[in-house]
Amino acid sequence: MKVKYLAHACFVITADSGVRVITDPYTVGEALTYGAIEEAAEVVVVSHDHGDHNNVAAVTGKPVVVKGGGLTKAKGIGFKGIPSYHDESRGGERGENTIFCFTVDGVRVCHLGDLGHDLSKEQVAEVGPVDLLLVPVGGFYTMDASVASAVWQKLSPRVTVPMHYKTAKCGYPIAGVDAFLKGKKKVRRLEGSELALNAARLPAGEIVVLRPALA
Repeated sequence: MKVKYLAHACFVITADSGVRVITDPYTVGEALTYGAIEEAAEVVVVSHDHGDHNNVAAVTGKPVVVKGGGLTKAKGIGFKGIPSYHDESRGGERGENTIFCFTVDGVRVCHLGDLGHDLSKEQVAEVGPVDLLLVPVGGFYTMDASVASAVWQKLSPRVTVPMHYKTAKCGYPIAGVDAFLKGKKKVRRLEGSELALNAARLPAGEIVVLRPALA
């Protein structure tokens, strides 16, 4: 399977069969000046209904939209939505968030959406084993680097790709990726926006920083 980082919290995950899953498509605006999303997909996963995560209309191909908690099957892929919150006040500040777990070509993917708090033991158990973790690290609207690091340690993924952090194209008052990376080993910064993963040959504990394709 291949992972392409478009920008912000939006990825295109492509199975060997050609089925494409897009996560949290954003709307271009004053705060987000990344390029417009012009991708086709069979499935779109939306963690919550904020404009920088729910621009389903930008995705072509008449995709199935997966939202909310529970189990959903779309285009042969099973999606597990785990309820969580956008803040540390049980949603009192910014509402609810859904963590999505799904498996593509044997690679167990977990997209945390705009998770705004540490995970409980029960939530960690619900998530289960993770091969690829897509984790917000910028703080303010989501977990900051410290809490994101705690979640990362609890989930112990094989590969981690940070997302939802400050760049030249993101005007939100959030931090860059470096605070999350500080002190961590096995960090790779790629010049490109894509990563290929094979379930039989996954690294152990690697953090990969991808360049946003639409920056």
